[in-house]
Amino acid sequence: MPTRSCTSCPAKRVVVHGGESFTRDHNAPRDTVRGMLAALGVDTSCDDTGVGIVDLETGAILANRVAQQDDIHAAFGGVVPERASRQHLAVIDATAEAALHEAGVTRAEVALVGATYGPGLVGALLVGLSWAKSFAWARGVPWLPVHHLEGHLAAAAPDEPQRHLALIASGGHTSLFLVEPHGERITLGQTLDDAAGEAFDKVARQLGLGFPGGPALSRLAEEGDAQAVDLPVPMQGKSGFDFSFSGIKTAVATRLERDPNLRHADVAAAFERVVVQAIVSTVERAADTHGVDTVVVAGGVAANARLKARLAASPLEVHVAPMALATDNGAMVALAARARKHEATMTEWSKDAVAYEPWASG
Repeated sequence: MPTRSCTSCPAKRVVVHGGESFTRDHNAPRDTVRGMLAALGVDTSCDDTGVGIVDLETGAILANRVAQQDDIHAAFGGVVPERASRQHLAVIDATAEAALHEAGVTRAEVALVGATYGPGLVGALLVGLSWAKSFAWARGVPWLPVHHLEGHLAAAAPDEPQRHLALIASGGHTSLFLVEPHGERITLGQTLDDAAGEAFDKVARQLGLGFPGGPALSRLAEEGDAQAVDLPVPMQGKSGFDFSFSGIKTAVATRLERDPNLRHADVAAAFERVVVQAIVSTVERAADTHGVDTVVVAGGVAANARLKARLAASPLEVHVAPMALATDNGAMVALAARARKHEATMTEWSKDAVAYEPWASG
């Protein structure tokens, strides 16, 4: 992720989508830098205020600022929508200013604006969507509404269009898509109840790990024996490519009630093992069924080390979002907007926030 410059280091190293990097000297005259135009992306779909900036020509990520709200929601064990919306309002201006400063980009150099319009918490979405439309209108530049899942996948998409599977695994979504080279998207499966990340958070709460629970559960799992606790693999033996994680959450609660002396680290490791097994086996079956050898993986759960290791051991070519882009952020929205910049408009300002909207057919 980007490193902050200091007084002894006037040049700043910025990580580029795909893993390359370049160094930009902020003290150099503007015309010797690049004559840069940038895309600015905003995401306020849940409880993170994200503003990211990418180079419109190369796709280089120049800044990716995220203002988190974990401390605000921790006492409630989950996100409180109204509090999330109010906090977005409180910090979005400062977050955008910090992103522009970090990128070394002026407002005049922002040539495209994108913002998440859904799915998500409507009140939260309205903050970022309204801010982005206002910024674009005031600057006289085109803007694009971006679907939240489109943003996640833009953070991990292959450089060249190809037929592939796309897996979104996060706190709010667990879905599997077939993506054709010309852009057609077909939903192959999705969660029937809890999303994978939601199950991580709920089981973490059962283990007394607080909020957000997913990363804490994964850290605890590193200390446990994944085979010490017998848990069912969700949807094992079922046809189709849907997911279900509510049952495994209940299975963990039942085991803890029957045997309160179980090592929590073992429970965490076993839970993580069966969830990852359910996800990877479904992806592999879908790839085999549809004759696909590439999968793009995005969303917060994509940062899980066990999931990445299991996917790496599969016969598939795997594209995973970088750690800094796995969870909600503005840079992924800027990348998605850049990919569709030819669709940007300066006349359509009526796009509203939506709580739910499918990203694909089927």
